Amino acid sequence: MNTVSTVQQLRELIGQARRAGQRIALVPTMGNLHAGHISLIEQARRGADFVVASIFVNPLQFGANEDLDTYPRTLAEDQDKLRAAGCDLLFTPTVAEMYPNGMDGQTRVLVPGVSEGLCGASRPGHFEGVATVVCKLFNMVQPDLAVFGEKDYQQLAVIRTMARDLNLPIEIQGAPIVRAEDGLALSSRNGYLSAEQRAVAPALYRSLQQLAERLRAGETDHAALVAEAQRAQRDAGFRPDYLEIREALSLRPATTQDRQLVLLVAAHLGGTRLIDNLSVTL
Repeated sequence: MNTVSTVQQLRELIGQARRAGQRIALVPTMGNLHAGHISLIEQARRGADFVVASIFVNPLQFGANEDLDTYPRTLAEDQDKLRAAGCDLLFTPTVAEMYPNGMDGQTRVLVPGVSEGLCGASRPGHFEGVATVVCKLFNMVQPDLAVFGEKDYQQLAVIRTMARDLNLPIEIQGAPIVRAEDGLALSSRNGYLSAEQRAVAPALYRSLQQLAERLRAGETDHAALVAEAQRAQRDAGFRPDYLEIREALSLRPATTQDRQLVLLVAAHLGGTRLIDNLSVTL
């Protein structure tokens, strides 16, 4: 596996692969890789001949009071994991390489609709930063395939919408959430949890499972169901951010007529913000 940090080096190596007739896949990440990230590489490996991963902690998607400076950076360990998973090329640009004219004057990509509400409401500007950096990576790599985790469900919807609206000839694939044995969705931010908080954290997913069971049983008062689930989260020690029942494809608020739903949750446990989701077919 080669590791490069400039766009010129990246394009030279991708050009070699493309001239050899290889299908290119891209897996963008912010590093501090865990089994969930590696599942993305493995899925990309199944769908392409040449797999490119990127590690870039993108300041454009962090708010003023978020964890940009403390976000874990573990490049050497990440390289070992990517190499073992069969990644061919790792792109590790600096902020100056990604935003050579600074971030203030950077052209930005705004995806209306799906980027609004949920994490878009809790983290203003976040999805503009995500869409912008992913669009830049798409243009740098020009992949045939790109793989993103379904844990960041709204992010995946934003990227799919962006690719469709901008006529980007890229197949966008979602990869299933990878969970710990107790159900907690794997996340780089799980490392912020204390031992006591880590023991509590799986209750967030259990609250989604219980809500899904009640929906499948025929209960239709979404507001009451959400309120009860959030009470249970507070009782467990969480500080809820949001819990919503949305239509799975459009991400609009679900109605009682919808049959493909997704439950989306964000909650704080101590100083750590956790997100999760669960798809429900009625």
